[in-house]
Amino acid sequence: MSKRGITLYLHVHQPWRVRDYSIFDVSSAHDYFDEQIEGTERNNREVFEKVANKSYRPMNALLKKLLDTHQDFKVSLSITGTFLEQCEAWAPDVVKSFKTLVETGRVEIVSETYYHSLAFFYSRTEFERQVEAHKQKIRDLFGVETNVFRNTELAYNNELAKWAEDYGFKGILAEGWDDVLGWRSPNFLYRPAGTERIGLLLKNYRLSDDIAFRFSNKDWSAWPLSAETYNDWASASAADSPLINLFMDYETFGEHQWEDTGIFSFFEHFVGKWLSNADNTFYTASEAVEAHEAVDEVSMPHTVTWADTERDLSAWLGNSMQHEVMRYLYALEHDVMRSDDIELISDWRKLQTSDHAYYMCTKWFRDGDVHAYFSPYESPYDAFLYYMNAIRDMRYRIMAMHHPGAYDG
Repeated sequence: MSKRGITLYLHVHQPWRVRDYSIFDVSSAHDYFDEQIEGTERNNREVFEKVANKSYRPMNALLKKLLDTHQDFKVSLSITGTFLEQCEAWAPDVVKSFKTLVETGRVEIVSETYYHSLAFFYSRTEFERQVEAHKQKIRDLFGVETNVFRNTELAYNNELAKWAEDYGFKGILAEGWDDVLGWRSPNFLYRPAGTERIGLLLKNYRLSDDIAFRFSNKDWSAWPLSAETYNDWASASAADSPLINLFMDYETFGEHQWEDTGIFSFFEHFVGKWLSNADNTFYTASEAVEAHEAVDEVSMPHTVTWADTERDLSAWLGNSMQHEVMRYLYALEHDVMRSDDIELISDWRKLQTSDHAYYMCTKWFRDGDVHAYFSPYESPYDAFLYYMNAIRDMRYRIMAMHHPGAYDG
């Protein structure tokens, strides 16, 4: 009989943020992502180095310590291509520390789109190009294959699950949302509707969000959360089930929850408490799929994500600005790809990163403070204007290729 185990999955990502790209830059400057002004949240290098110091370096050190201390400790990571590009350029020591973790054989890399895009919903061809580019990047950097898939923002539906199975993945991750599960628990392996082999791991959002969102909230009735209390909650949750899937952003540790909240020591002590029970273990995502049989079929005909109170795509596609930028962006695909211009294609793909649409969100209700916290812009409308100016410039660049001399670009 398999031990009851935690599938810990952490998502590592940084976007290329669009600078204050004005209408006067269009057709004359093509550096959409290079913010030279220090102290701005659009300065990609500055933001990356800040988060590296607060999160990536200390958390990687802690994960290595836990791997060295506990033979049963394991973790799964998804690491976007945009993160890896920045990491290679500005923090090669962080790349090395991730490699050290993977070399233990107990840290799995999960597959996703290279550019953290919503391409699945707009261009299946581009989506598959990005999945393959990401798989190749992971091979090149870490020397491992990816066997489990997660889509951007856990945006999941039955069609995606069927695609993932046909593509050869053994497992796929999704949100364990009450509206879908009903009376069922997320603490089991499931089979996606319309598939035969692939395993579905569903996020236990209550226990995950206790760490990711509520941990430092002094108004929370459980604050301050101790490792002992959390271990009791996890044990009770898994009393009659084999799995607890804890999915969250990697940056939870040190960036979203700062070091002075006690997040690192809490996590270290919790892992020790959990593994002090001989019946408990940790699984990588692949191991969780392999170790258990699917207990039921789960159908998600409509897209479910792990964001906001609605758990849908409205954080990225909830207003006319967001729909407009996506429409204009993917309308460029044919001309961009046939250009064979490496820089143009790279810029187009960096603009696909879902963060850009997220910054344009105007949902100022329960989720509004979350969106405002993550946005580097003064308003969603600024994010929209700078982004659309970049789209306009891409059109100019394409026109110049087909009509040399049409403008001095």
